[in-house]
Amino acid sequence: MDMDTAENSAKYATFINLLKGSGKLSDTDLGKVRRMQKSAPDDSLPQLLIKLGLCSDNDIANNFVAATGIQRAAAAHYPPQSPLPDHISQRFLKQHHAVGLTADEQQIEIAVMDPVDDYVVQALQLATGKTVTLQIGQLAEIDAALELQYGEGKSQMDKLRDNLDVEQEGSEDLEHLKDLASEAPIIKMVNYILQKAVESRASDVHIEPFEQSLKVRLRIDGVLQDIDSPPVASTAAVLSRIKIMAKLNIAERRLPQDGRIKLQMIGKELDLRVSTIPTLHGESVVIRLLDKENAVLDFETLGFVGKQAERFMEVLAQPHGILLITGPTGSGKSTSLYAALKTLNTPERKIITVEDPVEYQLEGINQIQAKPQIGLTFASALRSIVRQDPDVIMIGEMRDLETAKIAVQSALTGHLVLSTLHTNDAAAGVTRLQDMGLEEYLLSSTINGILAQRLVRRLCPHCKQAHPAADAVIEEMQLRRWQPSGDIRFYKPVGCPACNGIGYKGRLAIIEFLTMTDTIRKQIMKHEEAFVIQQTAIEEGMQTMYEDGVGKALQGTTTLEEVLRVTTET
Repeated sequence: MDMDTAENSAKYATFINLLKGSGKLSDTDLGKVRRMQKSAPDDSLPQLLIKLGLCSDNDIANNFVAATGIQRAAAAHYPPQSPLPDHISQRFLKQHHAVGLTADEQQIEIAVMDPVDDYVVQALQLATGKTVTLQIGQLAEIDAALELQYGEGKSQMDKLRDNLDVEQEGSEDLEHLKDLASEAPIIKMVNYILQKAVESRASDVHIEPFEQSLKVRLRIDGVLQDIDSPPVASTAAVLSRIKIMAKLNIAERRLPQDGRIKLQMIGKELDLRVSTIPTLHGESVVIRLLDKENAVLDFETLGFVGKQAERFMEVLAQPHGILLITGPTGSGKSTSLYAALKTLNTPERKIITVEDPVEYQLEGINQIQAKPQIGLTFASALRSIVRQDPDVIMIGEMRDLETAKIAVQSALTGHLVLSTLHTNDAAAGVTRLQDMGLEEYLLSSTINGILAQRLVRRLCPHCKQAHPAADAVIEEMQLRRWQPSGDIRFYKPVGCPACNGIGYKGRLAIIEFLTMTDTIRKQIMKHEEAFVIQQTAIEEGMQTMYEDGVGKALQGTTTLEEVLRVTTET
């Protein structure tokens, strides 16, 4: 073995060890790739890792940077015209996933997917007589740049459309639809949409058929964004492909259906929840992506800071009673519940949950999946749970009076009960349970606290920009309550490669926490309205979601616009 080969082998070994150390690659998966390499010698090890869905191209790029110390190329730095001489073959560049970045009289700079394989560098040096320097690129970005420089400037979806051979919606034949849904172009289209969703950190994919188009949108950090869509002629085939993956009945298009898909994509184990409903021009499909790797179950990271969070943690530590988390759909209630369970999960406590569905599996916690179709409802499961001698019970949602009554009885008999409600603020949680039919004396004696929350987008730390708040805004919003002296600044999103040009990356919670005090208990007994209870809680020191949000906007973790988007000033 010569010195260069030995050095390259050492770099590959470092690269592989980094992937294994970060949990991106197991010994079993590595063995699978090694076996595949023998039957596919043209594909390098990194290419196979991506092709088999064991690692994302972003994982590959980042770990090559760590293994070699070579700089990574930003997507914005790829030029629209190739700086390389005309005699450099486009086929050669595509085959080896290399793209030109800059060129002058002495040297050329290229981005490559695999910096350890020095064949490309040697070939280009021979062909041009110039020094070749490297940057590391992400495979998808390199291929997109090559398409822009040498192709027709088509997107991935455009190329898939060209390969599609679907007649305009005319065939409703079931067997024909099954055949279409099993063909390569449709499979690639659906995989492309799912891959785009994972790469964009989307929580949901919305696929909506209309008369003249099939619309695909991703919900990224709580906000929907359009992406490239398949042609309208492929609507039935695309929807059928998703239904086949979710094991749904593709012949049934008149009724809503729910299913699940489990798959491995770009190095992630994904659990997808699929929901279909019939609409005027076909079935509307929403796919919820549950990415177990990115589940943040740490209160501080979720945005629980300050006195409110301290009071919440004190109530969470109480041995019995009810702790409720409220908010609309998509406000992070389940994540906060799981974070609470993770905090309570110690060897001394037995924890049982009833959920529909079980979103994340937690080690050491007994999780029950409700199945109403066979009679395993929240209420029936709860009746059995109390005979299992638990210390903590978590109920996915207080949906009806029967469930709420058993929860109250459990709290009265020495259990800590955690659950969620769909209400707009903390005080409305009390009146919602009263409306269900729970007696006031039971509520006042069992509820320890009610947390209300919303999710706001977190500003990208790499590109956010500070700007001074106008005097009129300071006066109108009474901002001196948060900052008595000094310049008051808000921050605005800008956009950079780290956040895909959006200016935001991730989300955090803004919260209000109503602690049950003697005054509020008396008001519950008098059946006071939610507004009165809310005002009393504020007088007793509760900070509203709006106030918590403004405080976080002043700290630079979010923007004032985000806070106003999800709250109303009280």
